[in-house]
Amino acid sequence: MRALVSVVLLLSTAFADFDVREHLSSSTRYEVSRDLGSKHFTEDPSPPEGCVPIHLNLVARHGTRAPTKKRLKQLEELEVRLSELAKSMKAGEFFLPSGWEAAWRGKFVGGELTIPGEEEMFRLGQRIRERFPEIFSGDYHPKISPILTTQVHRSAQSAVAFGMGLFSNKGSLGDGKHRAFSVISDNKTNDIHLRFHDCCQNYKESKAVRRPAVAKLQNKVYAQVSAAATKRYKLPFTNDDISSLWFLCKQEASVLEITTQACKLFLPEEVRLLEWADDVELHHLKGYGDSINYKMGISLLSNVKEAIVSAMEESARDSTDAKFLEKAKLRFAHAETVLPFACLLGLFLDGADVKVVQEEKSVAIPPKPPLPRLWRGSLVAPFGGNTMLVLYKCSIQSPAFRVQAFHNEHPMIMPACNGSHFCPVDLFLDKIVSPHLKHSFEVVCFQPKKVSWFSSLLRLFGLRRKPSPDDDHEL
Repeated sequence: MRALVSVVLLLSTAFADFDVREHLSSSTRYEVSRDLGSKHFTEDPSPPEGCVPIHLNLVARHGTRAPTKKRLKQLEELEVRLSELAKSMKAGEFFLPSGWEAAWRGKFVGGELTIPGEEEMFRLGQRIRERFPEIFSGDYHPKISPILTTQVHRSAQSAVAFGMGLFSNKGSLGDGKHRAFSVISDNKTNDIHLRFHDCCQNYKESKAVRRPAVAKLQNKVYAQVSAAATKRYKLPFTNDDISSLWFLCKQEASVLEITTQACKLFLPEEVRLLEWADDVELHHLKGYGDSINYKMGISLLSNVKEAIVSAMEESARDSTDAKFLEKAKLRFAHAETVLPFACLLGLFLDGADVKVVQEEKSVAIPPKPPLPRLWRGSLVAPFGGNTMLVLYKCSIQSPAFRVQAFHNEHPMIMPACNGSHFCPVDLFLDKIVSPHLKHSFEVVCFQPKKVSWFSSLLRLFGLRRKPSPDDDHEL
C-alpha cells in the first residue's frame, strides 16, 4: 500500500505543471487548442492602410463530439477488462475510483455533437462576426453567406450552431432574436468538395496499404508505455489496454473535462509519447505524410479559388450593375477535410519542406519527443479546428487585392507569400493554388498510379528492401 501511495504522489507531482488537455492530438477541445495556439502564434497585424475585408472562405471541422458507435464498443470492452484488473489489487488501490463505470454505458449510437461542441461553434460564429463586421454587418441572404455541410449529423449540427452565433440578434425568433438560415449539402457518396476522402478511390487504397506501418509504430509506443505502467502498478497491462486507456483518457478529458481518472495513469512524458503516436497517424494518413492525402482536396481548393476570383470581379463592377455579391462561403466538415486544405496552403511546414509540398512529395514524419515539432494534432486539427482565407480590397496601396490566412483564428503566414501576412492575390494564386490544380480530381483519385518497371519487378518476385535501423521512425 505504501508503494502505491508513493506512485500516486509521484504522479500528482509530475502533473502539477502539466495540462493533459493540451496533448490530446485531434481529440483536443477547440477552446484549449485556441489558447494553446496563442502561445505559438503571437502576431496579429492590422491590415495595410486602405485594405478592407470583402470575402471570407471558412473550412471547419465539427465541434467536440461523443464517441462513435465503434468506439462505444471499445469502451464497453475496456470496462470488462478493467474489472478484471481491479480484482488483482487490494481494496482502495486501483487507479480509477471505486465503482467506476464508463460514462457512455448503455449507449448504442454515438458520434453526435456534444453540448460543449455546440457552444464552441456558437461562439466561433460570434467571434468571426465581431472580427469582420464589414462582411457580416448586412442583412442575411443565403446567396450572400452560403453555409455548406456534409451529410453527417455532427457537421450539420456544427453548421447550425455556428449560424446561430453568427446571426444572433439578426432576427425576431425567441429571446436570442435568431433568424432562420439555410444549410445545404451534397450527396454523401459524391461530395468531392467536403468528403473527398470518401470519394477518392486511390486515397482509400493508398491509406489501406500505409495503415499497417502506422499501427506498427503505434504498437511500439504502446509497448513502451505498457512496460512502464506494468512496472509502476504491478498489473499485467497489454498494448491493447494502453491503447484503450489512452482513448478513455482523451474522451474523459475532452468531452467530460475529467483529467483525474484515466489520464492519471500516465506520466507526462508518456502522454507526450502517446500524443506523438496519434500525431504521426494524422500526418501519415491525413496530412503531409503522402501527397495523395492533400492532392485529393483539389476540388475544395478550386472551389475556394473560384469564390475569391468571383469576389474580386464583382467588387470591381459598378455597384448598380453588380450581381449578388457573395461575401462568405462557410463550410463544415471533418478533420479529413481541414487537414488536406491546410496542407494545400502550406501551413505548419518547416522551411525546407515548403518546396517538397509544392512539388507534391511526401514530408518526413514529425520528430519524436522530446524534440520540438510544429505538426501537433492539438494545433492542426482539434475539434472545431478551422482554416480561413480572407480577401481584402485595397484602395490606397498596390496590389489591389490581398489574401490573409487564419488557422483556428490565429493569423498565419503562408510559406509561399514571402513572409507577408497579407499575400498579394496574384502571388497566392500563382505560387500556392496553381501548382496543385494541374490535375483534376478524377485523375488524382481514379487514374491508376504509375509504377516503375524496377518496383514492378521487385513485387513480381516478392522482393523488398532490407530493413533500416531507422525504420522505427520511417513510414
